[in-house]
Amino acid sequence: MLPLEGVTVIAVEQAVAAPFCTSRLADAGATVIKVERPEGDFARGYDAAAKGQSSYFVWLNRGKKSVVIDLSTDDGRRKLEALIAGADVLVQNLKPGSMDKLGFSLERLHRDYPTLISCTISGYGDEGPYANRKAYDLLIQAESGLASITGGPDGPSRVGVSIVDIATGAAAQAAVLEALIGRGRSGQGADIRISMFDVMADWLTVPLLNAEAGNPPKRMGLAHPSIAPYGVFRSSDGKDILISIQSEREWKKLCTEVLDAPQLPDDPRFANMVERVRNRALTDKTVGDVFATLTRDLLLQRLDQADIAFAEVNTMADLTTHPHLRRITVDTPAGPVSYPAPGAQFTDAPRSFGAVPAIGADDDLLRPAAPTGKASA
Repeated sequence: MLPLEGVTVIAVEQAVAAPFCTSRLADAGATVIKVERPEGDFARGYDAAAKGQSSYFVWLNRGKKSVVIDLSTDDGRRKLEALIAGADVLVQNLKPGSMDKLGFSLERLHRDYPTLISCTISGYGDEGPYANRKAYDLLIQAESGLASITGGPDGPSRVGVSIVDIATGAAAQAAVLEALIGRGRSGQGADIRISMFDVMADWLTVPLLNAEAGNPPKRMGLAHPSIAPYGVFRSSDGKDILISIQSEREWKKLCTEVLDAPQLPDDPRFANMVERVRNRALTDKTVGDVFATLTRDLLLQRLDQADIAFAEVNTMADLTTHPHLRRITVDTPAGPVSYPAPGAQFTDAPRSFGAVPAIGADDDLLRPAAPTGKASA
């Protein structure tokens, strides 16, 4: 038995953040009923990379049921009310105020359904000058300052994945699980509010505190602002290898066993981390000059034998064939699609993963009903 079997989640959702949360709840056994507008979740049209289907949608909607509800109609609102009346959890990330205008204010829902756990995802929260703004991943990357510390010296950059959406979805999943545990003890539901801006500001605590202390972080590409050598160096055959030297012991081993230059730690310019960072250009040149004389295979062998932390700077093509890539295969309306497995492994209870629904595939679940409270679970 999966841990969330018997839990019903209504997902009035679109795009990435809320679907990330509810897909993980579905993986854990929850019945997730995805409410789509007549034209469908707009993420269905983001691309056509997964057998003609959106890679985003196929990734984030496995294991869910799809119902189509036109919330602009009285009948549609009655159908949603009936779903909520039988639910344990409501997750929604519509434009701020949309649910209120439709008659589903959280205050009213929690009065009528005191055991309901609601999780509302927004861009900037309920209050403040930006509360009613639309918010998408890249907008929050810029607004939060994340883009200002990402990329190289030439200018701010987007993180290469939808990190704000994913982080927000993961935070929502954790909060819903906490609320379910709490309800099991108290019998009471919960009203959870999560803003994308808050989530990213939380993640940016370390660079923020450094900036407030007078040390604003600099964009350094694949380098580290306070550690050297920690960056990318190229082999004689043109392969980029990233190394990380965290301690003086590791620095000495790198010099002796990889660079074949045991005298380097005695040079006052390289004597400790502070000096190596102060002389970063020379530190990196010294390491890079030696790397440039050695092949990729020899460097990897030496780094491995010296127990130095390193990684190759891979592409998506490299990830496809990576020896550590775990995959799952899910059914979709266009056929099976294989993609990376979730990070958590339950070794004593291996998981299977549900199919991605066609739009409206589960409309038979809909039934108009008068509002009724849900009994405590």
